[in-house]
Amino acid sequence: MGNLAKRATIYFDPAMHNALRHKAVETSRSVSDIVNDAVRLSLSEDAEDLAAFDERIHEPLITYEALLKDLKASGRI
Repeated sequence: MGNLAKRATIYFDPAMHNALRHKAVETSRSVSDIVNDAVRLSLSEDAEDLAAFDERIHEPLITYEALLKDLKASGRI
C-alpha cells in the first residue's frame, strides 16, 4: 500500500475472516490486497452494468405482462 492508502474498519464474519487469512498466506498477499481487489472488481462490474444501461436507454420498454402475452402469441410458451 502506498502513502495514499486510507484506513477503514471492516467487520467480517469469523469464518470469512479465517478464509481470507488463509488465502492471504497461500497467495503471499495481504488481506488488504485481497479485499481491495474484490472491491475493485465489484465496482468495475457496476460500471459495466451502468454502461450497458446507457447503451440501451433508447430501447422501447415492455411490461412483463406484455412480454408474456407476446411469447404466448408467438407459441414460445
